[in-house]
Amino acid sequence: QVQLVESGGGLVQPGGSLRLSCAASGSIVSINAMGWYRQAPGKQRELVARITSSGSTNYADSVKGRFTISRDNAKNTVYLQMNSLKPEDTAVYYCNGLMVTTTRHYQVNYWGQGTQVTVSS
Repeated sequence: QVQLVESGGGLVQPGGSLRLSCAASGSIVSINAMGWYRQAPGKQRELVARITSSGSTNYADSVKGRFTISRDNAKNTVYLQMNSLKPEDTAVYYCNGLMVTTTRHYQVNYWGQGTQVTVSS
């Protein structure tokens, strides 16, 4: 009984910026980690960025220095600030949450519906 609501995707020119947001709601007991994954046409889904409950982060090598993941614990929300966007960043971006809920008393991965990010002139 968890919902991950994403926003912020769209069309942007190369070199531009976007900020993705993902808000988790439902019968959440704890969130152990949240992150962003992406999947481009013909490619496997890959990790973009991840942040744990303690604040530790990790990024894909391809986005280091350009993307920043952050969180707002009070709102159960994770953000992905994307700068200096490149055409190869074009993909469907999925929000992920590793969390414990009232219905499952162990951590489970939950996924958002995905939001399209297109970088093109």
